[in-house]
Amino acid sequence: MGGGRRRRRRPGGAATPCPSHGDVTLALVGKIGSGKSATANSILGEEAFASKRSYRGVTRTCQNRSKAFQEGSAFRTLNVIDTPGFFDMESTAEDIQREIAKCMDKAKDGIHAILLVFSAASRLSCEDEHTIESIKLFFGDKILDHAILVFTHGDEVGGMIGWKEMLSDSATSYLQEMLKLFENRVVLFDNKTSDAELCQSQINSLFDALDFVLSINDGIPFSNEMFMNIQEAHQMFKSKTEINNEYLMHITKMVEEKLNCTTERLEKQLQEEQKARQYAVNIMADQIRSLQVNLEKAENDRKVAKERLEKAEHESRVVREENEKLKRERERCIIL
Repeated sequence: MGGGRRRRRRPGGAATPCPSHGDVTLALVGKIGSGKSATANSILGEEAFASKRSYRGVTRTCQNRSKAFQEGSAFRTLNVIDTPGFFDMESTAEDIQREIAKCMDKAKDGIHAILLVFSAASRLSCEDEHTIESIKLFFGDKILDHAILVFTHGDEVGGMIGWKEMLSDSATSYLQEMLKLFENRVVLFDNKTSDAELCQSQINSLFDALDFVLSINDGIPFSNEMFMNIQEAHQMFKSKTEINNEYLMHITKMVEEKLNCTTERLEKQLQEEQKARQYAVNIMADQIRSLQVNLEKAENDRKVAKERLEKAEHESRVVREENEKLKRERERCIIL
């Protein structure tokens, strides 16, 4: 996991962040408490985003920070977008529309890699699965070509060795499928460590995964129709120094239309799943009823067989008694 080709190293031993594909944009997505902000800080090597353990989201809106990495005499900028929990249960449709609009505007030229962040210390939940499926429905399956799985709280699972043991012992079938799909794009992060060697090692693993994503996509960022529409809108409003309400409303409207379409597809998928589940329940109920009928018939057959056996044993006993009686009478006659 986290494999990829080796990178050249900068003076001082630090690894170059990615191949020479110009500036790179990363977006971190995950549910509340997954460790998105802490991971973003680890990537940038500074406290760029507010981060703490909380049952409520610390990141309330999309934020982005950039950092230039030097490779020889060249500089490359890594743009990191931290997001709130887009698909958390407490988020309203309006919240989702507004924040996705902001995120897409910050990445209006496209996203080179989307980091799907989960906690390694928690079992992959239905909400986690819903987040992945929602992202696929909203952006399309091609988004997964740009995705990297990032698991946080590595300190709570015994590091890479302990985590691999956990995966082999108790990974859900959905998680196993995801790990197989993202074979070269899985990274474990310990965002609390002060061990410089471990910090560098996990950053190297992330950049290996990023190298892999960039190479399979020829360095081209993810950009679907939604992003192209945003680029057009940005050109329309580029004369204005700040994003005004009209521009944001324009993007939000596109997001709303996409979300409505996605919601309809989810509802249709849910209805189909409910029908399939009900069909399976009906089939199972029929099988149970059939089994009960067969069991009752078998019980009746057993009782009949038992009664016949008892009758046969009784008749056999009567015959034996009659034979004994005849035998005794015959012996008495002989004596006389």
